Amino acid sequence: MAKLKRRKAVTKRVKVTKKGKVKTAKAFKGHLLTSKNRKRKRHLKQKNTLTKTAAAKIRTMVA
Repeated sequence: MAKLKRRKAVTKRVKVTKKGKVKTAKAFKGHLLTSKNRKRKRHLKQKNTLTKTAAAKIRTMVA
């Protein structure tokens, strides 16, 4: 069977840690930032870890 191709779009948006956790950027930080308060924007900068089921699907796309 042929080797699966890597999903380039997913590899640009996702980082897999050494322990296998999948980190992504949080949503809602693209535009309309003036209406959001400082605390909310600061928390949106932090990375988001996916659930185990979502991470398993993403790992098959990346590997």
